[in-house]
Amino acid sequence: MDEETEPPEQPEPPEQPEKPERPERPERSAAGSVVCARCGTTTEGDTVPVTWLSSVEDGRRLHFCESCARLHIRAIESRLDSLWW
Repeated sequence: MDEETEPPEQPEPPEQPEKPERPERPERSAAGSVVCARCGTTTEGDTVPVTWLSSVEDGRRLHFCESCARLHIRAIESRLDSLWW
């Protein structure tokens, strides 16, 4: 009864997904103002106005001016990527 037994096989740990890339900073023009990802409108300062919409798509942070956000509000609320609208 001195049989050697092998320890039970341990299951391999599940693969962990890669960490998502950190969202990029808002697109800025040469003057340091934020640019609308849809129409190219720029802000006067270096901060995003509270009336603008921010969205993260494919790991990138995009900003849309008030006019573009109002024009495409149904697509935005449906969570469609901006490429669709």
